[in-house]
Amino acid sequence: MKELIDYINSKVFEKIASLQIFAVLARIVAGLLTSKAIAVFIGAEGLALIGNLRNFVQASQTVASGGLYKGVVKYVGKFKDSTSELSKVISSVFYTGFVSTVLVCFFCYLKAEWINDMVFPNYNDYTYVIKILAVALPFYILNMFSFSIMNGFSKYKILIVINTIGQLLSVSIALILIYQNKIDGALISVVIAESLIFLITLVGIINSRSLVPLIKASMFSFGYLKKMHLFVLMALFAGVLLPLVTLAIRTHIIENIGYKDAGFWEAMTRISKYYLMFVTALFTLYRLPEFVEKNDNKKFKKAILRFYKRMLPFLIIGLLLIYLLRKYIVLLVFTDEFHPVEDLFFWQLLGDFLKVLSIVVAYQFLAKKMFWHYVLTEAFLIITLYSSSIYFINLYNSIQGAVIAHFVSYLMYFGIILFIFGASLFVVEDGDDKRKQF
Repeated sequence: MKELIDYINSKVFEKIASLQIFAVLARIVAGLLTSKAIAVFIGAEGLALIGNLRNFVQASQTVASGGLYKGVVKYVGKFKDSTSELSKVISSVFYTGFVSTVLVCFFCYLKAEWINDMVFPNYNDYTYVIKILAVALPFYILNMFSFSIMNGFSKYKILIVINTIGQLLSVSIALILIYQNKIDGALISVVIAESLIFLITLVGIINSRSLVPLIKASMFSFGYLKKMHLFVLMALFAGVLLPLVTLAIRTHIIENIGYKDAGFWEAMTRISKYYLMFVTALFTLYRLPEFVEKNDNKKFKKAILRFYKRMLPFLIIGLLLIYLLRKYIVLLVFTDEFHPVEDLFFWQLLGDFLKVLSIVVAYQFLAKKMFWHYVLTEAFLIITLYSSSIYFINLYNSIQGAVIAHFVSYLMYFGIILFIFGASLFVVEDGDDKRKQF
């Protein structure tokens, strides 16, 4: 444990660690507060509706951003000392994002009724929420654009402050809206919460006025967009397809079992997200910067085994404690109404354990730039998750099927990952430095 702490506190990653931990803790606290408010004032059925809307909002935000903003961080950091190249990067992403945002906003506004029927089965009262999303979306995209630039310039302290204040602002408004307007207030908070953070980010933009003149239509470059196409495709899977598949699974539960059970599954998913956010943040800090440099098989294997040796005991103990304390966790985050969620922990925790094991190895896709391996394995995971969820939900006629499908999907995904990297991981060397397969 001491080695892990020493690593995280090393000078190289000190600022990144602070940024990640502060941001993650702020999001977890905000999520816990809003979940509790939803449970108290709305209940399980409302949580199901909110879950569907959140998934649609996530997909819309990714499409509107063009999936380019992770690429912005990379290229701004690379060309921050070259005004001409920096202008090309910022201008290209800004105008591409502008066009995609306008298209998504018009689609949401003009097709609000159709979207309402898709997102809220059997409910026809929330078309106006989709229209509010159409109005709020540009502010979210501007916020993401600004965040990406500041991240590329390593403005960590500003980002920490903006994240913290923004989360406080968002959760405060969400709690007020939920208290005053119940389900309507909760749905409105989902579509405007992250857009409101732009009000805080605006301070950072004002302090960086020198960047505004760099955004010029004449500096638009298709070349940089082409370079970022990998980021776009990766964002498509992570930010669009997975939320839509989750929405489809929850809708299937609603139509075949009921809104309340869909709310219980959403509750389990939220609890899982909270502890995995913390685990993933520590994991990213600990090994991603290191693994990017470990491209040969010997170093890769050594780094993987070292990570498993150091971290798996803590992960297992943590998940075991969560299982044993599941009754109190459900009461802390939600209410007595959500008692059935306790029965979902076993399969969810097993699936999450395999998910973490898979992510550890799958980061090598990024290190070795194995883009198509990433795309194909993610596609396999998404297809397996959807098909197995429908199968097990129908088989058991219960949301137990959804968490069993979660476990099965990541078991198969982990198997595929091990198959791809088997030659790198399951190799020993004899005294003559010759490789042998286990």
